[in-house]
Amino acid sequence: MSSLRDVAERAQVAVSTVSAALNGTRPVAAATKERIEQAAAELGYRPNVLARGLVSKRTRILALLFPAPRSGFGLTEMQFATGAAEAASERGYHLLLSPENADPIEELRHLTGLGLVDGVLLMEVRLDDERTRWLAEAGFPFSMIGRTREPGSIDYADIDFARMAGDAVAHLAGLGHRALAFFNHSTDGYSAQYGPAIRAGEEFEAAAREAGLGYVGDFRADSAEQGRQAFERLVAEHPEVTALAVMNDHAAVGVIAAVAEHGWQIPRDLTLMLVLSSARVAEMFHPRLTTLEPPSAELGRLGAGMLIDRLTGDGDGPPRQRLVACRLVTGDSSAPPPVDRTERRDNSAAPPVDRTGGRR
Repeated sequence: MSSLRDVAERAQVAVSTVSAALNGTRPVAAATKERIEQAAAELGYRPNVLARGLVSKRTRILALLFPAPRSGFGLTEMQFATGAAEAASERGYHLLLSPENADPIEELRHLTGLGLVDGVLLMEVRLDDERTRWLAEAGFPFSMIGRTREPGSIDYADIDFARMAGDAVAHLAGLGHRALAFFNHSTDGYSAQYGPAIRAGEEFEAAAREAGLGYVGDFRADSAEQGRQAFERLVAEHPEVTALAVMNDHAAVGVIAAVAEHGWQIPRDLTLMLVLSSARVAEMFHPRLTTLEPPSAELGRLGAGMLIDRLTGDGDGPPRQRLVACRLVTGDSSAPPPVDRTERRDNSAAPPVDRTGGRR
């Protein structure tokens, strides 16, 4: 394994100059730095992060605290992490993905007490999140992907939920729908204070009210079975609903199955939309679902960049707080509302007819 001295000999400079160039402890002429980086690449030299931390008092490691959903990490969730990791790497930092245990504060005490991380990036933020209070009181650098109810001076990057709901409702109203429903996350799958669930529900209701559309928002589903049950209840209690937005991919699977059991088709009898799901996930459904795709990678990059700016002193001053819009990706599940759905449902319940026309 190559050493710092090997790189110095190859670049024909002092060891201290190599250290300064690679660790950023003092300015080095651009041409010299380029020669050192080329020598390091040719020798396959990788700096010892912990040893470097002993000298600079920094490890250049960030911790991404990402409580794992009960359904596990999916493609959409991992895009947040990969975006943050790429942004950190571009600036010479490493990202440690740290799923939380049952006691997030104890996890923070352990993680920060080890001295292995320079800062913390929080995800799955609750409106009243005890992690932010603990970190602020401890004076430990952090930023958020998401936001609390009153973020104050905390740096964050989050989804623009008001615009997301407005775009969804405008899409449905433009197709002629007059009543829509929203299946939110269930409280057994996510915290009752989970920010995205609360904000999405509030903003969908507000957007529907402003557009003059009927709205049903008291349904929650995070599994295929919950999605099926919620759809059955929706049809029984609110037959006027012709468009449905679903927050969870697994719940959408159950909805699609229940729609077929009724003898209906998507989008002929129901327009179905995913909320905060990757377009790549939406393409796996049949038909390909319309989705409000979150800016996952961009939010990950912004959150990591804000934290690094604070660590390097480039972010002194007022808090950096960004809201980023989702992208409406229209699939094959959007259509004008049906005119004869009830009749089709009644016919689908009739006994099958044999070839002679007699009842079986």
